[in-house]
Amino acid sequence: DYKPRRDLSHYLIGRALSTDDAAHQTIGKVIGLAVFASDALSSSAYAIDEILIVLIMAGTGFLSLSIPIALAIIILLAILTISYEQTIHTYPGGGGAYIVARDNLGEGPAQTAGAALLTDYILTVAVSISSGVAQLTSAFPILYPWRVVIAVFLILFMVIMNLRGVKESGRIFAVPTYLFLGMVLFTIGMGFFQYINGSLGRVVDVKEVAHMGEALQPLTIFLILRAFAGGCTALTGVEAISNGITAFKEPRSKNAGTTLIWMSFILGINLFGLTYLANKIGVLPSHLETGFSQIGRTIYGIGNPLYLILLGSTTLILIMAANTAFADFPRLAALHAGDSFLPRQLTFRGSRLVFSNGIIALGSVAAILVVLFGAKTNALIPLYAIGVYLSFTLSQFGMAVRWWQCGHLKEGEEIVQQGSTLRYEPKWKAKLVVNGLGSLASAIVMLVFSYTKFREGAWVIVILIPALVTPLFSIHRHYK
Repeated sequence: DYKPRRDLSHYLIGRALSTDDAAHQTIGKVIGLAVFASDALSSSAYAIDEILIVLIMAGTGFLSLSIPIALAIIILLAILTISYEQTIHTYPGGGGAYIVARDNLGEGPAQTAGAALLTDYILTVAVSISSGVAQLTSAFPILYPWRVVIAVFLILFMVIMNLRGVKESGRIFAVPTYLFLGMVLFTIGMGFFQYINGSLGRVVDVKEVAHMGEALQPLTIFLILRAFAGGCTALTGVEAISNGITAFKEPRSKNAGTTLIWMSFILGINLFGLTYLANKIGVLPSHLETGFSQIGRTIYGIGNPLYLILLGSTTLILIMAANTAFADFPRLAALHAGDSFLPRQLTFRGSRLVFSNGIIALGSVAAILVVLFGAKTNALIPLYAIGVYLSFTLSQFGMAVRWWQCGHLKEGEEIVQQGSTLRYEPKWKAKLVVNGLGSLASAIVMLVFSYTKFREGAWVIVILIPALVTPLFSIHRHYK
């Protein structure tokens, strides 16, 4: 038998695998939840801050509005989950918004969705790592000056782990993911127990409260929409499973769909539970301490080991959230490259049967962003969320168009598309309504983000995504 020579890469990423091993590198639902859901699940750790930081502009008396806003976000989560569950079974080859837009809306919208998703995954890494470092510096302020160095080192670590393969990286990252889920659910349960028996305290010693000393703004529909849009960062990552269906064991669509439902159910519990507790203990948005940290130290006490485990697990899951992007970006880039819209080198698999060039490209660009923005989460989130909701909007609208077409076919009539086959669907009207509502809600969130965060850096994405589409078509013309 041929044995590859041992070199530095062998010790860093493991022995080279043969192509026949590809079928054994797929993952099940438990590991799949850790790989693809960590981004969405971790978002609840900073979504609370994004809601409260807007509402406090109108005064602390309006912070209780975060509860109905959280419920509205959970309704949108349900719509998106139903939609992407349909997408998973309709397009079992993966690709999510890119494939849906390509088949139902045309190449222009498809490349726009693809550019938005690729940008989103780069920013997922930058935001997740930066947010994880923010949790770390909340517990250990002495590390704050080193946040950029720590963030870049963590990105390098993620690159090396993912070059080892999705199955192996998934096993490694499953432990911190499930530790975080266990700690959050335990914290929510403990918080509700203390609230019921009257022992739940109020948060104290919050330093540098956001917008403190500024003139109060009137509570308007637009301000509430801004808070809603900010909280919708909790839903970033919902689309990840639909992009990475091919990573799952057979039956792929069933396993991916089940994992999506698990993820959404847990995310809904986390979002409501944490928002409710934040109101009851009086969490205040702060530039120095996250709302998550305030909840933990109020329930457990600042010196309690459980508080440190909660913050430690949160730091780990926010770092692990970047792994969702490392699982999806290379696959999506390979789809683009396979359609001749990106360099063909992105379709090549490395010695561990992963798209190595895509992983390295993702890590490099994310590290540059972290350095440019000083690893500050608030500075990066406006860039992050617009691309996510643009892809949501196009995916939902593409599925709505699909159901419209299916509803106007005759029994037995078929239209073969590049990614699937259109057939008559008796429940097309109900599915059209779900996707239509999802598309409308996603578009509203995207527009609110674009308008309110334009001067804070969102202009970069508003310009960048259309600017990226042009070279994608230039590459396509070159290959043609």
